[in-house]
Amino acid sequence: MLQTKSPDSCRYDIISLGEVMLRLDPGEGRIHTTRSFRVWEGGGEYNVARGMRRCFGKRAAVVTAFADNTVGRLVEDFILQGGVDTTLIKWVPYDGIGRTVRNGLNFTERGFGVRGAVGCSDRGNTAVSQLKAGDIDWDYIFGKLGSRWLHTGGIFAALSDTTPDVVIEALKAAKKYGTMTSYDLNYRPSLWKGIGGKARAQEVNKEIAKYVDVMIGNEEDFTACLGFEVAGADEKLTTLPVEGFKKMIAQVVAAYPNFKAVATTLRTVKTATVNDWSAILWQNGNFYQAVQRDGLEILDRVGGGDSFASGLIYGLMEKDDPSLAVNYGAAHGALAMTTPGDTSMATLKEVEKLVGGAGARVDR
Repeated sequence: MLQTKSPDSCRYDIISLGEVMLRLDPGEGRIHTTRSFRVWEGGGEYNVARGMRRCFGKRAAVVTAFADNTVGRLVEDFILQGGVDTTLIKWVPYDGIGRTVRNGLNFTERGFGVRGAVGCSDRGNTAVSQLKAGDIDWDYIFGKLGSRWLHTGGIFAALSDTTPDVVIEALKAAKKYGTMTSYDLNYRPSLWKGIGGKARAQEVNKEIAKYVDVMIGNEEDFTACLGFEVAGADEKLTTLPVEGFKKMIAQVVAAYPNFKAVATTLRTVKTATVNDWSAILWQNGNFYQAVQRDGLEILDRVGGGDSFASGLIYGLMEKDDPSLAVNYGAAHGALAMTTPGDTSMATLKEVEKLVGGAGARVDR
């Protein structure tokens, strides 16, 4: 268990900083042929706060920005339904057509079998991408209101030239007030390819990493964002050698002694709907691996890593057992991928049941 501030001294258990978009989901169909979409909210950083609130019962808030129009208010309504506090959202006047500011859309199809999941985001010029250092009163948030944890990540950091400065400003303020911090590298090639690619991603993330307590990612994230290679992994990642990951994490920790914990998911993609799934946590010089779930059947993989992060954070915050923490994360991620949408529909009871080794028999 990482030492966090007392719950009594804080309004929130966790605050997430990042973009929240409107997800349009064609269900079993394709984006380019569908005639109807189901609508959700989602965002890499936000999903973690929502998981902490809905599954684990923790007080959560999101720091983000929206254009003040009906689409922005729709996303706000989804956030409210998820129980996440919206009072820290920055609302930006809308110009009527989105010339100066707009809200992000994320078209995502789930994939099936040999057809992989597909994401097509429409997020240029969004309100949150225009945030810059000085726009958010972090002293008020962490000093007056208080939060035990801050979570942010590489998706938000990739949105513009100014968002990395906001991340660093938030992380420094959190440290000033004794708030634990986590960062999910969440490398997205589509976000970086027009602004410098992997070289720029590494420049940004290597600087941000200096201010992080708990670093989270997968094999591609650590390679693309921080430049560390996984020894023994083949090019298509059909095999993910655990010892190779441990060696990589040891190198990461040596390079960033400020890290109190490092976690990575282990995913072997057999098809879009069948993955092998596990995770590794490093803490206090020791490695802890979650139960390996081979042949995990997946309905919607989007948000699985975010749900892993929220389960892990809950475990690190509340359980004095690193092995239990990484298993909470892996179980929550596995459950989240059995339901549609970016956000978790799992309950704490279901997570604890899966951590305890229960199967999928009917629960009556």
